[in-house]
Amino acid sequence: MRKLGISIYPEHSTREKDKEYITSAAKYGFKRIFTCLLSVQGSKEEIVDKFTEIISHARKEGMEVIFDVAPHVFPAIGASYDNLEIFAQMGASGIRLDEGFGGQKEALMTHNPYGLKIEINISSGTKYVEQILSYGPNKDNLIGCHNFYPQEFTGLSYSHFAETSQLFKEHNIRTAAFVSSNVATFGPWPVNDGLCTLETHRYLPIVTQVKHLFATDLIDDVIIGNAYASEEELAALSKINPNKLSFRVKPSQKTSDLEKIIMENEVHFNRGDVSDYLIRSTQSRVKYKKESFPNHNTDDIQKGDVLVGNNDFGQYKGEMQIARLPMKNDGRKNIVGKIVKEEIFLLDYIKPWDYFELELEN
Repeated sequence: MRKLGISIYPEHSTREKDKEYITSAAKYGFKRIFTCLLSVQGSKEEIVDKFTEIISHARKEGMEVIFDVAPHVFPAIGASYDNLEIFAQMGASGIRLDEGFGGQKEALMTHNPYGLKIEINISSGTKYVEQILSYGPNKDNLIGCHNFYPQEFTGLSYSHFAETSQLFKEHNIRTAAFVSSNVATFGPWPVNDGLCTLETHRYLPIVTQVKHLFATDLIDDVIIGNAYASEEELAALSKINPNKLSFRVKPSQKTSDLEKIIMENEVHFNRGDVSDYLIRSTQSRVKYKKESFPNHNTDDIQKGDVLVGNNDFGQYKGEMQIARLPMKNDGRKNIVGKIVKEEIFLLDYIKPWDYFELELEN
């Protein structure tokens, strides 16, 4: 099951605000929390006290908590690669290794007696995961997560993201990546130009970022990297179906009520005999073959246009299509809507037989 997550940074906020945020996220079905020990200052006792209360609250809300750590953090809190008891005592579900130990020690850590998940860095682009696998880890406790990138223009390219994520999926290892809230104001470090994994996501609406990561079929869990996302954002993300891509569509002015029903209420899937030019959802032409579809808005077609065959289109009358490429309109297709600009690129992720949905906007 795919999951949504949030991030908290107790050293930059208050316990009360963190608890309120956790409760709000849990209400909307979020299941994961990322938090960072890399930037935390203070004694072992101060760190344990600060985090334990908040983690206890998160666990009561049904959420798992992963600590971001590195080898230099371990001695500061009385931990070592062969003794992870302190993390279990604090209530953590697992630890994320921002930097590694080399392979053998990570494998040993997955056999810890507390059932802690050991989350390793996907973004580094090395054969790190294969090194760990060669040492016989408990794969049930081995998961992966990408980095986030606070500095603009330093986020991952899509090609690198896809290549590194695919390696983990080939080994059936659970994966996670970060998106950035458009209203959140802080993370673990002073520089904060947004906290996303992919550079192309940095200024996109958060809903579009999440849709994209799920649509790649490379990421299981999506985590909001910065804090605090608004309740409006949390609510919007809770409505996303992680297993079915949806597109926001602005209907054309002359689109009929029936054409709107076809777009928003009918079940849509792409045909198996795919075209470079069109995504074809053909069931509506069968269901509504006796209905009338008067000609309107038959301008030339652009990528992202939603089309319905009109009365001049013979047996294809009533068929819904989405343009993947620009093309001439011979007058037999009504342009009934346009996918919003920031989501047009998501059309590239619709595969043969994929189900999808359209959400009409005013």
